[in-house]
Amino acid sequence: MSVLLRIENLSVDFHTDDAVVHAVDGVDLEVHEGEIVAVVGESGSGKTVTAMSVLRLLREPPARVSADTLAFRGQDLRGLSPRQLRAIRGGPVGMIFQDPMTALNPVLSIGEQIAEAVLLHQDRRDGRAARARAVQLLALVGVPDAAHRARQYPHEFSGGMRQRAMIAMAIANDPDLIIADEPTTALDVTIQAQVLQLLRKAQRETGAATILITHDLGVVAELADRVVVMYAGRVVETAEVHALFGRPRHPYTLGLLASLPRMDTETDRLDPIPGNPPNMAAPPPGCPFHPRCPLARDVCRTERPALLDLGDGRRSACHFHEELA
Repeated sequence: MSVLLRIENLSVDFHTDDAVVHAVDGVDLEVHEGEIVAVVGESGSGKTVTAMSVLRLLREPPARVSADTLAFRGQDLRGLSPRQLRAIRGGPVGMIFQDPMTALNPVLSIGEQIAEAVLLHQDRRDGRAARARAVQLLALVGVPDAAHRARQYPHEFSGGMRQRAMIAMAIANDPDLIIADEPTTALDVTIQAQVLQLLRKAQRETGAATILITHDLGVVAELADRVVVMYAGRVVETAEVHALFGRPRHPYTLGLLASLPRMDTETDRLDPIPGNPPNMAAPPPGCPFHPRCPLARDVCRTERPALLDLGDGRRSACHFHEELA
């Protein structure tokens, strides 16, 4: 599979009145055509900021974004004009935001908003065809009585239905890449399962690659082909999904997996990761995970481990990854 999205040495700092927050620090990421890549980690690990940097959705300033490579289908995204970026956003790259209530326009009907996305990237003169396409898309994502619901406003939709509308908008122009930012976080378990099935269906319908940003490892196990684990703004491990769940090669990944309840084992208690993620305005020296790591030694407190290629598509940023193996 050819590389669809390539990110090399991405860094994002937020300049505030009090300090500079190093939200993303030297991230490398590749997404190939048709694959689902899950980006996981605790809140504040830099997942969403990384994804928003792809579409240049961060306000600069206070954000300051730098990268050696930020390319979609070989096109450098760093120097594009606002007009050129608009041609990519919602067209070849679709975005599903975490909170559809704030992402949708409250004064436009759902159908108008989806039709607007179609008109921006297809025939701007054919409003009737765009509205018909909006109804078709709502039906595709499982909204009942789509023609009627298309005339309703976001406040008339439930959370699950709003998320369906966001997915319809993201796939309106048959994208090559879908970025889904915590698409099930605000939904109850039953609706989560429906939305996950819908994401899988959308990926099959469009053939698009997907970046799935989540902290839910159950979602990752169900959907992803490959996993990127982030901690403190850095990638600390990448692997094919079954390899990562079966044999993690970073203590942070091991901690995330140990903190989950499992149906195939009996346990009296979960094992949460002690402590909290670091303050990214003043990250600790050495490995950023060392204050919480059971394997930490003197070298971890002074030397930041590189993200090493371990073969078979695996990478790990741990001084003692061989011991974990």
